[in-house]
Amino acid sequence: MESKPKIFAASGSLPLAEKIAQAYGTKLGKVELSRFSDGEFQPCFEETVRGAHVYLVCSTPPPSDNLMELLLMIDCAKRASASKIIAVLPYFGWARQDRKDKPRVPIGAKMVAKMLEAAGATRIVTMDLHADQIQGFFEMPVDHLYASSIFVDYIKDLQRKGEIKDLAVASPDMGGSKRAYSYAKYFGSDVVICYKQRKKANVIESMTLIGDVEGKDIILLDDMVDTAGTLTKAADIMMDRGACSVRAMVTHPILSGQAYERIEKSGLKELITTDSIALKNSSDKIKVLSCAPLMADAIKLIEDNASISAKYIL
Repeated sequence: MESKPKIFAASGSLPLAEKIAQAYGTKLGKVELSRFSDGEFQPCFEETVRGAHVYLVCSTPPPSDNLMELLLMIDCAKRASASKIIAVLPYFGWARQDRKDKPRVPIGAKMVAKMLEAAGATRIVTMDLHADQIQGFFEMPVDHLYASSIFVDYIKDLQRKGEIKDLAVASPDMGGSKRAYSYAKYFGSDVVICYKQRKKANVIESMTLIGDVEGKDIILLDDMVDTAGTLTKAADIMMDRGACSVRAMVTHPILSGQAYERIEKSGLKELITTDSIALKNSSDKIKVLSCAPLMADAIKLIEDNASISAKYIL
């Protein structure tokens, strides 16, 4: 008898997991999270998972409680005899630590990968990793999805409405140039690159614009926005250089520190993002597009042993 997949959510990703379950056509599994007075917690599945394909939805931004809760849920499913344990991480946290860029620092992304393996995960589903090579840190299948399938439709809609007339695609740094070129090739538009030098983490020393933005409607692309320093500085420079409008499309809205304040005061017309991480505050400038249908489609394809490459439109 074939087992139906069961979808469960960690406490920090509950709203997104409910949307994924609804898009898939099933109910979200019940999990009870017991908390001790010292901060320790213990998840418990309120239904059997024996022989089931268990999907655990949990984005893992800091604090580390999010990651720890996922690890405990994986161990819980393993000890309850689940046949497959698929960790669904819409946002894979600690991904900026993907290499040794100076002496005596950890490779945090690989350590997280090994922890997920050791806990008992058998497959990973994630979206827009900070660096594609992180997939190689895992000794298990990784289904790496891209938010481009969500963002491309939104750009087309803006073009139909006449809100974008002369499109140019921009990257806020050299590392995102590949992403920008992919979008530019798809839309047949110009590319603009921002060259930045960092003084330290989250602090930009200088930024230079490569490309013409005058009279253009700019789409700034990035995989994540943290303090929004880079995006807002790039948007302000572009508006000063004569751009008609600047919108940012960012997959993961970390939005820490003064991010919301910077976005409100910046030249950004709009920040389009996904619900891979729940927003802490609301803003008229922030538009959220759900990644739940994309995640649900990926689960269906995994269950059918079908290819997910149809989801790659760029």
